[in-house]
Amino acid sequence: MNPEEIKLGDLQRILLGNVPGAFYLEVIFRVAVLYLLLIVSMRIMGKRMASQLNRSEMIAMASLAAAIGIPILAPDRGVLPALISAAVIVASERLISRRAVTSDSFEGLVEGKMTILVQDGVMRLADMQLTTVTRERVMAQLRSGGIYQLGAVKFLLMEADGKFTLIENPAPKPGLSVLPQWDKDYTSKREKVADVAACKNCGHTEPTPIDNSIACPSCADQNWVPAVN
Repeated sequence: MNPEEIKLGDLQRILLGNVPGAFYLEVIFRVAVLYLLLIVSMRIMGKRMASQLNRSEMIAMASLAAAIGIPILAPDRGVLPALISAAVIVASERLISRRAVTSDSFEGLVEGKMTILVQDGVMRLADMQLTTVTRERVMAQLRSGGIYQLGAVKFLLMEADGKFTLIENPAPKPGLSVLPQWDKDYTSKREKVADVAACKNCGHTEPTPIDNSIACPSCADQNWVPAVN
């Protein structure tokens, strides 16, 4: 529309738009058809579409929403393009899913792979950097799982869908505390281990005596603190 046609006091245009009143009856039919199309599409794509979505399914969902939104609101657009778009999207998603089942390399390319963030009480900083997960995020995740020091962790995994999986160490060892350092009263209650030092950066442990002139063999940092039980 032309700029001179836009007037703030034109409530009819703001509320109803520049379409005939009969179009609103047509919208009911369009919504019903496209709603049915969504139900059928999601049913064909499988039960996971009603649960946790992986990357390809999320892309399919966003593409369906984009394809269906325009025919609902635009009176000059028919529903047939949305039907064709939905058919292409559903077929593509089904082909990707079937290919991912038969090929591990293809699945890793499309869906991503699991990443180990903590292994045997030590944070894997390079992998954390690749997944853009910070040290504080890892520690927060461990605290939410009832873990208070890294030595109690066998593995902390980030799954391909972004969820965390915590596997506790069946034989916990002394490690770096994951409690907030500003809470001096609570952290002081944790039992420190006199003969074990932990790298403050990654959690790698070494027998004491050790000082800050020695680089951590895991991350090359030189800040050491007493490990805790």
